[in-house]
Amino acid sequence: MGRQDEPNIDILQTASRPEAELALNPGSLHTHRGLRPRHVQLAAIAGGIGVGLFVGIGKILVNAGPLSLLLGYLIYGIGFIWPCNLCTAEMVTWLPIRGSVFGLATRYVDPALGFALGWTYFYAGAMFVCTETSAVATVVQFWDVDVSPAVWVAMVLILCTFFNLVAVKWYGESEFLMSITKILLLIGLVLFTFITMVGGNPKHDAYGFRAWTGGNAMHPYYAEGATGRLLGIGISIRFAVFTLAGPDFISLSAGEIQNPRRTIPRLARLIFYRLVGFYIIGSLAVGIICSSRDSNLILAIKGGEPGAAASPWVIGIRNAGVTGGLPGLINTLILVSAISCGNAFVYQTSRTLYSLAQEGQAPKIFLTCSKSGIPYYCVLAVTSIGCITFLVADNSAITVFGWFVDLATSGLIVNFVAFFWVYLGWYRALKAQNFDRKNLPYYCNFAPYTAWFGLIFGCLIILFLGFDSFSPFSIQSFITTYFGIAWAAFMFTLWKIVKKTKFADPATVDIYHGKAEVDAECAIWEDGGLEENEKQGLAEMSVVRRTWERIW
Repeated sequence: MGRQDEPNIDILQTASRPEAELALNPGSLHTHRGLRPRHVQLAAIAGGIGVGLFVGIGKILVNAGPLSLLLGYLIYGIGFIWPCNLCTAEMVTWLPIRGSVFGLATRYVDPALGFALGWTYFYAGAMFVCTETSAVATVVQFWDVDVSPAVWVAMVLILCTFFNLVAVKWYGESEFLMSITKILLLIGLVLFTFITMVGGNPKHDAYGFRAWTGGNAMHPYYAEGATGRLLGIGISIRFAVFTLAGPDFISLSAGEIQNPRRTIPRLARLIFYRLVGFYIIGSLAVGIICSSRDSNLILAIKGGEPGAAASPWVIGIRNAGVTGGLPGLINTLILVSAISCGNAFVYQTSRTLYSLAQEGQAPKIFLTCSKSGIPYYCVLAVTSIGCITFLVADNSAITVFGWFVDLATSGLIVNFVAFFWVYLGWYRALKAQNFDRKNLPYYCNFAPYTAWFGLIFGCLIILFLGFDSFSPFSIQSFITTYFGIAWAAFMFTLWKIVKKTKFADPATVDIYHGKAEVDAECAIWEDGGLEENEKQGLAEMSVVRRTWERIW
């Protein structure tokens, strides 16, 4: 395949063909760069938009109040997730390798950290698969309570397995379409809130911020007075940990992204607007459209109502005088959201297992890939663990959903905190080797201060994650909330002792290992200059296609 002889119209989108990679590595079978920029952009934007943001958020609204909910998302999103994405993007733009941040943790900090980080994310990701699968069982009960939830669990697992066993580009297409559905739903709900709050509803009631008045903006939680209101913000931050997408998708998909040194920095630069435009404005809107003291919402939560029946969005819509089939439509879109999140976490968790196998920290059978670049044993391992969700057949689907939420949340926050640790190891290595960060394809501003702040803030979140499980003491809540922390500490200690690993020396860390291979793969986009290739490719496109490409 002669890169120089091919028309540049394909540079932005289709140049990363599996044949090109096999030409670079004859006879090898590994994951392929089949994820296009639009796949990655939409998956990163909508990764965390699931049942929690549409249904689960109602419980936090009732317990904490709308202002506390908004502050929780604002503090966690801007103070933790934003810098975490920027720091991760700097590392994986330099080395968008198969193996991702877990391999970088082994290199820049300690092999024990790479082992612990990878297996903790694997456990957390598997719990998220279970979470979203059990959520489907609760959402479907909005229409049908007679069919066993296990039937819906089986259908979702089969669907996610199928999407993840076909070529990665088809996984990307499926996630692209479902992500668009989630984004349109959230945008529609926010617009509906704005229109109705200024009087555009059947009652012609310009209710504005009425739900925030009368002392209802912040509710004390677990304690009285200012302490209780502070803890209300605390549970809002904890909920944001569960619902807000982090840098995991960027890091795990880095080895399968087309033109990664252009795509990943664009993702990093857009993260602030994604946070504000979707999650923060969404958390503001839900506290406007539905009162935290709405009797229907409180009864629905206490009664364990399924799906849209317990959604503050749907209850707010009904209160505005809008009736008809809208709740059913929203429930359908919530169902799509749950399937999408489950599908995404099957992908991310399977790539984590693949990464561990690359580092020799998981059985080598998980390195096996199909000709289309799918690590199919990894996919099957993840969906097999997802069968734990069949517990919903013998327990309340909502109860099981709660168990998985706690288990997944603790594992996820531990991983994101460790991402900062890895970044600091990377930063120290660059400094010790007199490497000017301004020569990187992308670098994070205000480093290493942002990383230190995120590391300290994240440790505080971990410490207080289960503060409400102590009095009265709940053994079930304590275990599910803190299990991820204990698991990560155990895995780190285990690998440290068994393999007698040592912390990396910043002066001798090999920051170039793997770069030559990546450069060869990315030459099809980068030879002649990233910007020059992009401009030339765009110039050869039609106006419509050029506009479409510029969006991503």
